[in-house]
Amino acid sequence: MDRSKALAALSALAHETRLDLIRLLTPCGTEGMAAGQIAEALGIAAPRLSFHLSALEQAGLLRSRKLARHVFYSVDTHMVGSTISFVLNDCCCHHPDVLAACSHNRQATGITDQGLDQGEVAVSGTENT
Repeated sequence: MDRSKALAALSALAHETRLDLIRLLTPCGTEGMAAGQIAEALGIAAPRLSFHLSALEQAGLLRSRKLARHVFYSVDTHMVGSTISFVLNDCCCHHPDVLAACSHNRQATGITDQGLDQGEVAVSGTENT
């Protein structure tokens, strides 16, 4: 991935609503979700949703397809992975501490919830209590 694509993707992700969109759409796979369903699920107005969907699509993080009268959006998982890979590999130079902190299996790497502040999300995606 070249630097300009990575910067565009990171910039697009640097917004709460856009992260919510990625989080909502990723489990939907390639089928995605219709724009109306997305607006309802996130509780946001159509014009605002359209703005955020467009930003993610222009950055290459989302794909859209039209089916009858509906537009379905899905995450381009390859682009999301490439963006994360760019940060980990090109910016962090495979630093072992950075890579260990990104592990999905914290027990295997010896990483625990100690040191996480109240309210931080653990690597596995569950909140600390």
